[in-house]
Amino acid sequence: MQGKVIIVTGGSRGIGAAVARAAARHGYAVCISYVSNSEAADGVVRDIEQAGGRAIAVRADVAVEADINYLFETVDREYGPVTALVNNAGILEQQQRVEVMTAERINRVLLTNVTGSFLCAREAIKRMSIRHGGRGGAIVNLSSMAAKLGGSNEYVDYAASKGAIDAFTIGLAREVAAEGIRVNAVRPGLIHTDIHASGGEPGRVERLKSGVPMQRGGTAQEVANAVLWLLSDEASYATGSFIDVSGGR
Repeated sequence: MQGKVIIVTGGSRGIGAAVARAAARHGYAVCISYVSNSEAADGVVRDIEQAGGRAIAVRADVAVEADINYLFETVDREYGPVTALVNNAGILEQQQRVEVMTAERINRVLLTNVTGSFLCAREAIKRMSIRHGGRGGAIVNLSSMAAKLGGSNEYVDYAASKGAIDAFTIGLAREVAAEGIRVNAVRPGLIHTDIHASGGEPGRVERLKSGVPMQRGGTAQEVANAVLWLLSDEASYATGSFIDVSGGR
């Protein structure tokens, strides 16, 4: 596809940053969204530009509908309509049992992880769908092995949000398959990123890696490789599909 344009939400760090850099190497003009760490976002853009690619960073919180509209409108102006979307932005809260979770906590997680992905997909479909005069495209949602494992004693709310992403992926894939849009998902397992520190346990991967058949945590690049394959023409007959990048767990 000529004029490939990608939005990677939450692209300033971890898996999102790895996806953004990989997408640039595959010829995409890249837009990453971020919420607060402009220095990290600018660093990803600088890396891509120094390697000869094109990239911009846009401050946009996917928990805020107006920010999502602004994100897509900015890409329209800078690069033209988006042809690929990676719904990567996601949050988790401090490790906690369900019996002490508040509604505010649960709603924060669901608003970012679920509603934000829905609204970003909505804007992408408006631009990609041949029904609306688009050229088609691909969406990859970042789910998690937590959707299958449940997150007990730590992140049941986060796991539930990723279970919703799994159902969303299947339903949306079927809804837009005849409109030139493929929708798939990647489920990372234990990956070395700083999201674990956000949950209060920076060393979580090391603590749990013995339960992974491959006996190690994964890297953000290993997840990015799966994302880029699903976006590529090599995956042209794959929609509503999932790739578990989890070391066999």
